[in-house]
Amino acid sequence: MTVDAFGGFTSRATRFLTIAILTAVLAGCSMFGPQKVKEAPIIPAATLYQSALDDMDRQYFQTAIKSLEQLDRQHPRDPLVEKSKLMQVYANYRSGELEEAILAADRFMALYPNGKDAAYVLYLKGNAYFAQIKDITRDQQLSTDAIETYRLVISTYPNSEYAEDSKEKLLVAYDQLAGKEMSVGRYYLGNGQYTAAINRFRVVVETWQTSTHIEEALFRLTEAYLSLGLTNEAATATAVLGHNYPSSTWYKQAFELLGKQGVAPSVNSGSWMASLRS
Repeated sequence: MTVDAFGGFTSRATRFLTIAILTAVLAGCSMFGPQKVKEAPIIPAATLYQSALDDMDRQYFQTAIKSLEQLDRQHPRDPLVEKSKLMQVYANYRSGELEEAILAADRFMALYPNGKDAAYVLYLKGNAYFAQIKDITRDQQLSTDAIETYRLVISTYPNSEYAEDSKEKLLVAYDQLAGKEMSVGRYYLGNGQYTAAINRFRVVVETWQTSTHIEEALFRLTEAYLSLGLTNEAATATAVLGHNYPSSTWYKQAFELLGKQGVAPSVNSGSWMASLRS
């Protein structure tokens, strides 16, 4: 009986202690109330903007971005917000946060499509794509995105200071896409898939005529057509190559390849390549 009575007392004491602790906790919550997140002090827009510029001068780009984002939150209707959005594109681009720079550029263009800095923002967006372009063995979606953006700069702002550099970078992006087609075409050619190879080389010849791969593409077409016994098409490819690039080593090789088959370069008027002679 003593053990049972003692055990019962202990159980009741434990329950009373638990209730007391819970009551104290609840009382504490009631006494102090819910904890509030301390809001950042309101800082004038001009001060935040200047602070961001100062940080960018010191190449503290992430710190600058935080100040610019604070400016946007605290002063959404201030005239400096447009400049803030612009500088967020720039700061992200300079810090190597290229995906963030692209997103920031999209936000700017959505808000200020006719803004005086729109050409520059589009140019920075194109550069952000361009800086991510990998070698020709990788997927070339970034090259395509860069090309589309630079073309938009050139067509929409042809007289801007960014149009000329966009044209230069376009040539590099074209080379990337042409190089990808050439890489795949060579693979097909080496595996005896001549029709598939021709389709790839045709893309280069028809679409990327300003690329550095055009001469080789015409030579590879000569090879592929000869492998299929299409001597007229092979002769046309070599003739176009010789007409446009008479000093090319690729033309010399194509000419010799045709000669081994007893064929001379000549343009077949019915060929899709006939119009390529400049």
